[in-house]
Amino acid sequence: MIRLQKVLAQAGIGSRRVCEEYIEDGRVSVNGAIAELGDKVDPDVDVVEFDGVQIGVRPGMVYYLLNKPTGVVTTASDPQGRPTVVDLVPQEPRVFPVGRLDFETSGLLLLTNDGDLTHRLTHPSFGVDKEYLAEVEGVPKRFALRALREGVELDDGPTAPASVSQPAENLLKLTIHEGRNRQVRRMCEAVGHPVVRLVRTRIGPLTDTTLKA
Repeated sequence: MIRLQKVLAQAGIGSRRVCEEYIEDGRVSVNGAIAELGDKVDPDVDVVEFDGVQIGVRPGMVYYLLNKPTGVVTTASDPQGRPTVVDLVPQEPRVFPVGRLDFETSGLLLLTNDGDLTHRLTHPSFGVDKEYLAEVEGVPKRFALRALREGVELDDGPTAPASVSQPAENLLKLTIHEGRNRQVRRMCEAVGHPVVRLVRTRIGPLTDTTLKA
């Protein structure tokens, strides 16, 4: 049996101390019941969830929560010889990126060899949301924010409604549930405010509050 906060930390949720706070806040459940600080679990048997998303931690599984820099490819290898995200973590055991961030986007990226967790975080049926901070050209007005919230027309079809706020004049915080190629950049360009800088700050329950645009 392993202490619950250690299991959460191994899954990349946060440091053990941060995970203890999550447990105390009632955000963690084990087998459907709200967990308590001091609980121990068997990763092979127990179902651990954080904010309603199952965390798959089993022996042999490795999880890296990476702050991806710009200028790095989100693949295991690159035929053009560009640096990849797997170059930034230990080579053994081999891990793979969960989802993608484009070459010029930075921010939160999970790398793991846990196929079950990868499926839960990336398959559209689970609807895992992703949060971004986008520094854009110009100052988006009310009609642009409304269009982003309601969905905009892209060349591959309309986007689903998004959660959008405006922390600063030229800064947008967007939460989307889809995973189309360069979606946030294309959404912002569609409303007349191309992205200058883009940072992903959250993937479902996985977050890093130090990430800023």
